[in-house]
Amino acid sequence: MKSQMNKIIQCALLAAGLVTIGAIQQSAFADNGKARNPGILPAQSQPHGKSYSEWAVAWWQWVMSIPADRNPLLDTTGAFAGEGQSGPVWFLAGTFGGSADRTYSIPQGKTLVLPVFNWIFGAGAFDCEPSVPGVPCDVPTLQASAAFNTEAATVVEVEIDGMSVKNVRDYRASSPGPFTINYPDNSVSGLPSGSYFPNVADGYWLILAPLSTGQHIIRLHVVAPATSYGPIEFVIVHRLTVE
Repeated sequence: MKSQMNKIIQCALLAAGLVTIGAIQQSAFADNGKARNPGILPAQSQPHGKSYSEWAVAWWQWVMSIPADRNPLLDTTGAFAGEGQSGPVWFLAGTFGGSADRTYSIPQGKTLVLPVFNWIFGAGAFDCEPSVPGVPCDVPTLQASAAFNTEAATVVEVEIDGMSVKNVRDYRASSPGPFTINYPDNSVSGLPSGSYFPNVADGYWLILAPLSTGQHIIRLHVVAPATSYGPIEFVIVHRLTVE
């Protein structure tokens, strides 16, 4: 039986061969096919060798690997924004469906992976249990559930330093296949530590070229009145200092 935590955990409310920051910054101004969004990498690009879909999986594996007492999803202030961060990419955190106003610093030169409205379904999200008869993990069913809830959003708005991002829905990415989540002790899901498979993801994501040094504000507003778990509306504000 799905618990209340299940209803909360679902919404964590995300050019090929780019190998240098300079190449990423140059491609950030490429036309994504429908509108120009300077500073946002095209939906078909592969920053640091991964597609949007692959970065979506990496984001879920990052955030779910962090214990609840310092997990960025539960943090409303930005105090834990740096947990588990490494490499050329910096993951920004969503929430479990609520609003947040976070202030924190990030290192210069980081590509940003930003979840806007994203979902995970599977063994690590209480939707199925491979070892329990009658509760199978049917991947197409999980994918359909993730897609349904992604498409439930009626308002998907993003502002970066006061400029509205055009056609946010064009930056949709689903996991390329089922993937594993490794939960630690004291996991945000409440599940025992261990590996859970299969999981699938879907949602709207933005990948941003490295921001200039100084202060920046990223604001998200999402309204989804008819998800599988009821109405969702949230505002998340990231107040970033790049240093």
